[in-house]
Amino acid sequence: MLQERQPTEQLSQERRTMRRFYMRLPATVKMPAGAEPGEIVTETQNVSARGIFFYLNKPASDYSVSQGELIEVTMTFPPNITLTDAVRVRFMARIVRIEQPLPVSRVGIAAVIEEYEFLRPNPSSDYSAANNEWNGGN
Repeated sequence: MLQERQPTEQLSQERRTMRRFYMRLPATVKMPAGAEPGEIVTETQNVSARGIFFYLNKPASDYSVSQGELIEVTMTFPPNITLTDAVRVRFMARIVRIEQPLPVSRVGIAAVIEEYEFLRPNPSSDYSAANNEWNGGN
């Protein structure tokens, strides 16, 4: 069977061990303590079992983050991905690459996931009604 050969330089740059999924999912990123702004709403570009890549919509000079720092990311995987209910996940990830093509453009962040936890679903939007029913309508 013939296999396509890749140039040696491409092979040496590839460090991924898990398959990436190109998914644009909303995510909330908490920057390291003392970094401004503290919390950012963004959208993922791709996700794997061990990493994430997303863009920040401001130039790098607006953020005080650097390679090696830990960030906290919270996101929800929708039912069409989980094949069940939506699943909220929060994880700690270490920044391994910051892409800044131009000083005035958005910034790409690649991070490796170090630990994660599954979160309980958001409370029902009908919480007040359920609470009233629990208290006997009072």
